[in-house]
Amino acid sequence: MADPNIGNGAAYAPTAKAEKVVAPGEFNFAAAYLDHGHIHGQTNGLKDAGGTLKWVYDPDPQKVAEFLDRNPGTPVADSFSQLLEDPDLQMVAAAAVPSERAAIGFQCLEAGKDYFTDKAPFTTLAQLETARAKVAETGRKYMVYYSERLHNEAGMKAGELIANGAVGRVLQVINLAPHRLAKTTRPDWFFDKEKYGGILTDIGSHQFEQFLSYTGAKDATINFARVENFNNADKPGLEDFGEASLTANTGASFYCRLDWFTPDGSASWGDGRTFVVGTEGIMEVRKYMDVAREAPASKIFLVNGTEEQEIQCLDNTGFPFFGELILDSLNRTENAMTQEHAFKAAELSLKAQAMADHLKF
Repeated sequence: MADPNIGNGAAYAPTAKAEKVVAPGEFNFAAAYLDHGHIHGQTNGLKDAGGTLKWVYDPDPQKVAEFLDRNPGTPVADSFSQLLEDPDLQMVAAAAVPSERAAIGFQCLEAGKDYFTDKAPFTTLAQLETARAKVAETGRKYMVYYSERLHNEAGMKAGELIANGAVGRVLQVINLAPHRLAKTTRPDWFFDKEKYGGILTDIGSHQFEQFLSYTGAKDATINFARVENFNNADKPGLEDFGEASLTANTGASFYCRLDWFTPDGSASWGDGRTFVVGTEGIMEVRKYMDVAREAPASKIFLVNGTEEQEIQCLDNTGFPFFGELILDSLNRTENAMTQEHAFKAAELSLKAQAMADHLKF
């Protein structure tokens, strides 16, 4: 079910009736460091799939109180170490300030917990390299909430269709990712580039993850990357526009545009769209709205050698990632997402950001 906060991207947190893959108490997780509203989507996804929310922790009592409004009765931990020392806790879900996410994750891994962080999972390549070493050392998972695919029914259905050959071999993916700025509602860290990492690191990690998923690519070369602050001189640390071009190791091409320019008249926080060209068909994915017709909306337009289709995904596809993630955590498998895939999307976003930063001088 789409969240009623369709106009507020920071608070948007879908939920859905889902097959519960575990019974109560079989998979326990905690929610911690509630700096970004995506924590509510992460929590919803795990609870919908049967996970048991055992703890919540944040040093700010107001953030905890707001979380409890959505998840009443959740036990409140006195400290983060209380979570790490709980032998019955399998996973920590967190949405900290982006620059702090890696250090929190390392604590989780070292304590024998899997970590499920909001995107972007890192703000520097050094953090990524340390994470790769920590995963290898501990055998724990460092998973990422790439919600623009994982918590979007059309985004998930598109991957299923592509995997089943609906468009043949994918030749190009284009992602358009406008977002609503809502400047007065944002915390200070949102405008501090050292803390959020830049627009390609942040929003771009979503887009690169989708590119890898839909093409089946394992790596890519960055051809071009650009970031700008076009219209927010009062916030010099903000990048309100970004774009990048990549070529996958499969030969497929990719372009994405990211921005904070969703107009106030839009019913949704962003008219996110994906366009896929394949050898046997074409696809358009309208993730959140159908302009001037329907919001929320989640639909796919598919044309191939046999037919034209409009596929309604809202309340039809569900969010299988979360159940798969729970089972991966319990069984030490990689069906929801491989660790290398999660890290490669982050790596490409960080490298694209570095290229764009270099080109600004």
